[in-house]
Amino acid sequence: MAVFSRIAGTGSALPAKVLTNKDLEQFVETSDEWIASRTGIRQRHVASEGETTADLAERAARAALAAAGVEPSELDMIVLGTTTPDLIFPSTACLVQHRLGANGCAAFDVNAACSGFLYALSVGDSFIRAGNARTVLVIGAETLTRMLDWSDRNTCVLFGDGAGAVVLKADAEAGILSTHLHADGGKKELLYNPVGVSVGFKPEEKNAGVRVLMTGNEVFKHAVKALDSVVDETLAANGLDKSDLDWLIPHQANLRIIEATAKRLEMSMDRVIVTVDKHGNTSAGSVPLALDEAVRSGKVQRGQLLLLEAFGGGFTWGSALIRY
Repeated sequence: MAVFSRIAGTGSALPAKVLTNKDLEQFVETSDEWIASRTGIRQRHVASEGETTADLAERAARAALAAAGVEPSELDMIVLGTTTPDLIFPSTACLVQHRLGANGCAAFDVNAACSGFLYALSVGDSFIRAGNARTVLVIGAETLTRMLDWSDRNTCVLFGDGAGAVVLKADAEAGILSTHLHADGGKKELLYNPVGVSVGFKPEEKNAGVRVLMTGNEVFKHAVKALDSVVDETLAANGLDKSDLDWLIPHQANLRIIEATAKRLEMSMDRVIVTVDKHGNTSAGSVPLALDEAVRSGKVQRGQLLLLEAFGGGFTWGSALIRY
């Protein structure tokens, strides 16, 4: 008998500190109008001193486990998407595993930038479909504000911190219908952070490593094109029409990209989950954060068809079609 994975529960976590566009005006050469008109962002949450990716991931995980009615001891695997781990090693997934008291199950991080949650979700789904796991915790968590250059108004206004999580359980009925993952490392120079272990750290450079380097206009063009393509691929793979979708839950990077995807799907914005105005771009955290908000607000109901999609540095991009 075929085995599928279904989302049994969702959860999310945001830092208490909120940084509005008006707050940014005090120390960055920008304005609320400039940021909002170009990105749709009004505010973002920022991790406080000492608050880490693992802290946010743990809170989101506990909320998802509670919603699913699952004990940590029941987990067979934890997969965590992040580009801002607490440490180089061990993985943040291992740190969260110990805090939850789920010691012994498989636990590892996935780094696919803003597509990290969808990559992690695909891994969890594949293990369940293969019969190698029955209960998987999938998390997307970031503290991207830790690597921002707050003097660069083109990037510092875009990002925020947060985490989201889902619990996948084996089921005879399909929940995750398909996932579709892609990457193009040839576009690395358009969106990246220059610091790494084997590349080396350069302490003599001002703010070494504390920056996101991005060619915004080019990223925008590639993102719209890639998301259009993966949306078509997802619908074709499942023999569905865009009118069959109940909700679009996109990566929350830029309202204009979200609107472009909705237009391509001929979807009213009333059927699109938008949190970018409140959260900014939380990278791997954005899709599960938006999903959890949609579920807890009562918008997303059991049995509805959801299209999740994301695009990030690498470039990476991907989608998941889910019968919630």
